[in-house]
Amino acid sequence: MALTGIAGISVVAAAPASLERFYCDALGFRRMRGPTRIAHGLGQLYRADAGNACTTLLRIGGQRLELLTFDKPGRPYPPDVAGNDLRFQHFAIVVADMQVAYGRLQAHDGWAPITHPVPQNLPASSGGVTAFKFRDPEGHPLELLAFPPGKLPFAYRQHQHDGICLAIDHSAISVADTARSTEFYAQMAGFGISGHSLNSGIEQERLDGLNNPVVEVTALSSAKSQPPHLELLCYRNPAPCPPGVPLACNDIAATKLIMEKAPDDQTQTALVHDPDGHAILLTPYWTP
Repeated sequence: MALTGIAGISVVAAAPASLERFYCDALGFRRMRGPTRIAHGLGQLYRADAGNACTTLLRIGGQRLELLTFDKPGRPYPPDVAGNDLRFQHFAIVVADMQVAYGRLQAHDGWAPITHPVPQNLPASSGGVTAFKFRDPEGHPLELLAFPPGKLPFAYRQHQHDGICLAIDHSAISVADTARSTEFYAQMAGFGISGHSLNSGIEQERLDGLNNPVVEVTALSSAKSQPPHLELLCYRNPAPCPPGVPLACNDIAATKLIMEKAPDDQTQTALVHDPDGHAILLTPYWTP
C-alpha cells in the first residue's frame, strides 16, 4: 500500500460549532469546509448504531484537522487519561511566541491544564523546546510548542506571517513497546525513525502532570518528511496503563490519524488499528 504520510488528524466532537470557535479563536485555526456529511465510502467503516457522521475541516499552516460528529454521540473523554495511558493521543501546535500564545489561551474559557504551573523550558536532552500541555473544552489533549530562538524548522518559517500559532508539528501516541510500534508503522506506512530521546526530570514532571516520569520519545517520519510527524511515547515510569474497554468510533477520545493513499493506489478505504489500539484511517477520499 502506497501512503503519502499523515494527511491530517481527526477528533470526535460532541459540540462541533463551539469546539470550532475554540480552535479558531484560541489557537488560530481556520475553517476550510463544512459541516458536511461524510462520504459513503467512509461512513460504511463506522458502527451503524452511531448514526450518520458529519465533518468540519479546519486548517492551520499546511496541516488539517477534522472535527467529526455523529448523530448519536458516544462516551465523553475520560478524565483520568494521563500520558502513560495507552488511549492517550495529543497533537502539538507550533507557536512563534510561547508567552503570547499562552496568554491568548488563558483569555478563553473551557480548557483545562495538564502542565503545571506554567509552560516548561525543557533541557537540551529533551529537545530544548518550551511546551505546555492542556485539554480542549471536550477533553482532547493538546500541546503548545515553541522552538528556541533561531531554531524554528524551515517548514514553519513560511507561516510566521500567519499569526502566533503556526502549524501542527506532530501527533503523539502512548505505546507499550517502542520497537513493536516502530515496526508496525514502518511496514504499514514506510515511516522511519527521525529522532529519539529519553525524557525525565522536574520539567517533564510538570509538563506531564505525572510523578517522576521517565518517557522514551521516538519520532517517526514519512519519506517526504513533511509535518506532521508521529511521536511514540513509551513510559518507563509510570508504566504504560492498558486502555481497558476499546474505544467506539463515536467516543470523544476516538482520535484518528488520517493517511492518504497515493493516487495510483487501488486499494479501498480502510480503518486499521495499531498494536496499542490507536486508529488510522487509510483513504484516497480525504481531500480539501
